Amino acid sequence: MRIRTLALLIGGAVTALLGTTGPAAFAAEPAQAQPAIIGGQNASSGPWAARLFVNGQQNCTATIIAPQYILTAKHCVSGSGTYTFRIGSLDQSSGGTTATGSTITRYPGAADLAIVRLTSSVNATYSPLGTSGNVAVGQTAQVYGWGATSQCGSEINCQSRYLKYANVRVNSVNCSDYTGGVAVCANRIDGITAGGDSGGPMFASGRQVGVASTSDRSNNTAYTNITVYRSWIKQVAGV
Repeated sequence: MRIRTLALLIGGAVTALLGTTGPAAFAAEPAQAQPAIIGGQNASSGPWAARLFVNGQQNCTATIIAPQYILTAKHCVSGSGTYTFRIGSLDQSSGGTTATGSTITRYPGAADLAIVRLTSSVNATYSPLGTSGNVAVGQTAQVYGWGATSQCGSEINCQSRYLKYANVRVNSVNCSDYTGGVAVCANRIDGITAGGDSGGPMFASGRQVGVASTSDRSNNTAYTNITVYRSWIKQVAGV
């Protein structure tokens, strides 16, 4: 996993939340863009969660949003390679359903979003996508991922085997993500994202409202605000 620095509109340097695998995964995601949950706790449920692997190496987090479509961060799928997913298991090493990506559609503008079409349909619990009315400043939201559990240097060495989540407090719904798109920004309550959490979901009001893009590994995190990009998501994935 790598981490890139980025200044959020709310201020402060953050790093993109990329994956945590070997060189191939690093190539697939920009050099300093990753997160994992530092703090927080193990999730007891996450049937819509998908672990993203690049050439067999653990990399990012994602969600399945329709039978053949995965939603993740653009920087997680920026390079060449074979993209596979383990869907619906809290354990990234076993269980659930495995699937392979066939086509990647990256958001054509600044937003850190991408949709991966799978080679075949997967029967799963699909992530419920939110609207602008589901997230507001001051609200407590939940963030999920298999990313690094500490600032351990090379984050590939401290990825979580099990899906984790943390509570964060929304401080803006119109800040900037890693690539300059519109983001939901939040501060740590009991945990924060880190390398390997990139592409994972933020939930508010029981619905997914963001995709992990950047983090300072300490107090601030930015999630691409998918409520702003719902028309594009529907155009590509039909939801």
